[in-house]
Amino acid sequence: MESSFIKPNHVSIDTTESTIIGPPSTMSNFVTPLLTDQYQFSMAYAYWKLGTHNKPAEFEMFFRKNPFKGEFTVFAGLSEVLNFVESYKFGNYEISVLQKMFPMWELEFFDYLRSLSGDQLTIQGALEGSVVFPKTPLLQVSGPLALCQLMETTFLNLCGYASLVATNAARMRLRAPDIELLEFGLRRAQGPDGGMSASKYSYLGGFDATSNILAGALFNIPTKGTHAHSFVTSFTSLDDLPEMKLNGIDFKKKVLDIRMGPFAKTNSSELAAFIGYAFACPNGFLALVDTYNTLESGVPNFLLVASVLEELGYKPLGIRLDSGDLAYLSIETRKMFCDKKYSIVASNDIDEGIIMALDDQNHEMNALGIGTNLVTCKKQPALGMVFKLVEISGKPRIKLSEDADKMTIPGKKDWYRLYGTKAPLVDLLADPSDKVLSNERVLCHHPSVAVKRANVIPTKVVQMNVPLFDKGVRHNNDTLEQCKARCKYELYMMREDYMRYLNPTQYKVSVTGTVLETLNALWQREAPIVNLS
Repeated sequence: MESSFIKPNHVSIDTTESTIIGPPSTMSNFVTPLLTDQYQFSMAYAYWKLGTHNKPAEFEMFFRKNPFKGEFTVFAGLSEVLNFVESYKFGNYEISVLQKMFPMWELEFFDYLRSLSGDQLTIQGALEGSVVFPKTPLLQVSGPLALCQLMETTFLNLCGYASLVATNAARMRLRAPDIELLEFGLRRAQGPDGGMSASKYSYLGGFDATSNILAGALFNIPTKGTHAHSFVTSFTSLDDLPEMKLNGIDFKKKVLDIRMGPFAKTNSSELAAFIGYAFACPNGFLALVDTYNTLESGVPNFLLVASVLEELGYKPLGIRLDSGDLAYLSIETRKMFCDKKYSIVASNDIDEGIIMALDDQNHEMNALGIGTNLVTCKKQPALGMVFKLVEISGKPRIKLSEDADKMTIPGKKDWYRLYGTKAPLVDLLADPSDKVLSNERVLCHHPSVAVKRANVIPTKVVQMNVPLFDKGVRHNNDTLEQCKARCKYELYMMREDYMRYLNPTQYKVSVTGTVLETLNALWQREAPIVNLS
């Protein structure tokens, strides 16, 4: 199998029609077996030299702390992980690169790499779009030790940012449940890969549309947008407009005929731009009104053009605000619209806190266009996912740390969500031998604080780690729309105090007594005893 890196596979182009005819197999051509850290190959080589490379192992991917000072995270990136595993293979290109980088390694090791494929792995974990919490095993990867190790960096890369931006979007959606949210971040994103990921996963997290045309085409996301300030400033006077007719009517003349009173004092070059844009897009006319003066020029000019469009049988959309006091301007603009139901869209460095502040001021906006703070996750630019060995050759393993939060929970586990009358009460990590049943009492232990425990009698028990991939058989092909719907439903099911912006209640992640015994036994065996003197 030749390298996908040098044979682009993310989109097929019909040169006759010049149209996109195929969906992406992965988000980026860079997603190949070489998209990993050097130490992964160094460890794989060491495992191979020592003869331990085929030992059965289990790794878990999880995170230790929710982002944005919140108490929930939206899991995303699973579809890309499964695409990667399905196509995982070392071709001639990858082998030649590695041989040049590591000429000291034995040639037989590269033959071993050629023998590897994703079909040797079994993966369980959470479904994409699930609301998840720290320490829960988002992915459980079983297979030969060296092959599992080679998955680490790529899995973290594919899921870390995806989950972060999906969570960021979900938080913004929670603060603005009743208005349209538009992702406008492509120009601010960290390169084309970041831009495409941001568009895809902000949509999963609850946004309604994107300005990114390629994301719209490849992921079937609705696209929205208007014009920029440069379009307005490209006009110097009304004389810049050519002759134009809509429905047989001289459109420019019709607008100028009703330009009187206070409307006669608006900026003429801005009016020319609006007339020109409306002529080109009569049923999509949404004007950016803050180039010169929003209330004295921009909004009046929009109303002039919109009234003529309506008279000619078209449906203008509304205006966009991109500077100034957005709440105040939206309120004053709505007054100027009188009974017209035009949309007011606002942009300009909006974040979660600003959304809440706008709501407190009783703004009149119908939609928000959010870019930089959404796609860069400016408030917290990394989630901090990790990928740790929890079992080898059937024996549980543990990572210890002076920081209790960094200690891993050893062994193969099942992951359950226990519900009360409506909302989830606790996530429980259980040994596969444990029985966790609805309407039966279960004792839930804090994994690191012995005095914290609680009895729970769940009305419903949902297993969260489900089969995703089993030695070449893919068990999950959820569409982006299905993942988006799952995210929306699971957020709805959570108690409001877990979701609030300030001082949210911490959601409980517990372990069964069996898991706690294994953890404590390993800790006692592996932790060095301190000598006091």
